[in-house]
Amino acid sequence: MKKFWNWIKNSDDTRILRLEGPIDEESFWGDEITPQMFRDELESGEGDVTVWINSPGGNVFAAAEIYTMLKDYKGSITVKIDAIAASAASVVAMAGDTVQMSPVAMLMIHDPSTVAMGNTKDMEKAIEVLTEVKESIINAYAAKSGLSHARIANLMSNETWMNAKKAVELGFADEILFAKKEEEPDSAPADPENPEKDPDSEPGEGEEKKPFQKDTAGHLFSSRQMDLLIVLNRLGVKPEQTEPKAKEPEKTPPAEPPANPGPVLDMDGKTEDGSIPYNILMKQLECMK
Repeated sequence: MKKFWNWIKNSDDTRILRLEGPIDEESFWGDEITPQMFRDELESGEGDVTVWINSPGGNVFAAAEIYTMLKDYKGSITVKIDAIAASAASVVAMAGDTVQMSPVAMLMIHDPSTVAMGNTKDMEKAIEVLTEVKESIINAYAAKSGLSHARIANLMSNETWMNAKKAVELGFADEILFAKKEEEPDSAPADPENPEKDPDSEPGEGEEKKPFQKDTAGHLFSSRQMDLLIVLNRLGVKPEQTEPKAKEPEKTPPAEPPANPGPVLDMDGKTEDGSIPYNILMKQLECMK
């Protein structure tokens, strides 16, 4: 009976295990090919192991035993899916410390299925077994992906097919084979010709230092203005004295008082005290001559 696995040894002593075709229970638990044979071959050497998987699935209990053997291995396990890892084969893939997928590979997970015969009790027992098998598979998927129990159960119920990118996004795989890792720039400026500068950095060669800004008053003070204020302060001149005073409006000189008109005369030419002014008296005397 033909085995569904094969060991290859590279020139650099790297151990390679290839799982190809259905994981058949007859070729795993038969009289000639047994799980013990797989274990003996796995433990016959030392060092890291690379497992290539191209399988549509098969018997879930055979896959569970292979998964456990790989997880128990002392070396590092790298799983590479070159075409498909579906159903039970996806459980084996979860044993890898690192899971890599070809960009054209597929990963499929679904609910376990069986064929049952018998009465109602037999059908109920089959449902009970399938429920527990699903729980055991969820444990393997959750340990690798970190997804919640409910999320994984829903993905399995919907028979989810994943390409390499989706498998990496969901955590079922770690890397995509042959993909070039793009180096992200640390902090590329939006405009290479005019990169943004730190406002607190020192000016470069040929650049003029910006004036200091006083936020509270909203005024700008340059270094020259500050030096001028220092000099004025040493001379004892206050900054307010340097400012030109507003020109005061010219004062209009007071009007000169009118010339003394002389005493106020009554109708008969006499003043209030009854005397007659000298000039009037002289005119009266001239008229009498």
